[in-house]
Amino acid sequence: MAPIGSKWRLDRPVEGTDADPAFPALPPVAVAVAPVPRPPLMCRTFLPDEYEPKYPYPLLVVFHPHGGCEGSALDLVPRLSRRNFVGVSIRGPELLGVREDGRLACGWGHDDSHTELVNEYVFKAVESVRQACHVHSERVFLVGVCEGAAAAYRAAFTLADKVAGLVVLNGAMPRPTAGVPLFRPNALRDLPVFVGHGVANARVPLPNAVRDYKLLYAAGADVEMHRYVTNNRLHPDMFKDVNRWVIDQISAVSARFAG
Repeated sequence: MAPIGSKWRLDRPVEGTDADPAFPALPPVAVAVAPVPRPPLMCRTFLPDEYEPKYPYPLLVVFHPHGGCEGSALDLVPRLSRRNFVGVSIRGPELLGVREDGRLACGWGHDDSHTELVNEYVFKAVESVRQACHVHSERVFLVGVCEGAAAAYRAAFTLADKVAGLVVLNGAMPRPTAGVPLFRPNALRDLPVFVGHGVANARVPLPNAVRDYKLLYAAGADVEMHRYVTNNRLHPDMFKDVNRWVIDQISAVSARFAG
C-alpha cells in the first residue's frame, strides 16, 4: 500500500537500511544524513500488533532522554499502545559514551546548534518509515521525553505545519538564543500539545513546566497539561493519557472533515 500524501516527501531519496537483531520481529529503518556527526544518525521502527497494511496508521516520532538512544526510546511506543501506532525513534546527534547494557548513550546538545540537522533527520526518518509502512502524513506526532523534549520542541516549532501534535513528558522548552525567537508569530496557532509532568520532578521543577504551558497557550497552541504523582520518571498514567489524547486528536480531525 502506497503511503498517503506528500507532506513529508523529500526532494532526494532516503539512504541506508539496517537490520538489528534486538527487535527481530520489527522492520527497523536506518537513516543516514550527510554530513553527520558521530554517531551515525539511525532510527528504529515499531509496528503494532496485527499490523494492517491497508490502514493509514498515526506515526509517533520519539526523542529519547539524555543518555538514551533510538533503541531505548523505541521501548516507549508499545507502552502507549501495542495496536494504535507505528513508531519511529531517533538518535541524539551527540555521542556521550556507551551504557552498561551496551547501547550508545547520546544527547541532543544544550543549545540550538543541532536544530537544522535534527529537523532534516526527522524529515528523513518520517519519509523512510512512510516508504516501508502505511502511515498517514497528516497524523505525525512528535514525542519528547525528559531532555529529548527540548529537541522535540525545536522540531515542532519549525515543522508545526507538518505535525499533527506534540507530546512532552517530564521535559522543558528550550531557552531562546539571544536575539532569535523560539518560533515565528502564529506558527503554533491551534497546534495540539500534550504536556505531562511529575509534580516532584527535581530536574525540571513543576513551575518551569507550568511556565512553558502558559507560553504555549499565549502563542495560540491547543495545549493541555497533566500533572502526575512522580518525579522525573514516567508514570504509567502518562502512557494511558497520551494514548487517549492522540486518538482524540485524530477523532476530532476526522469529525471536522466528516462534518
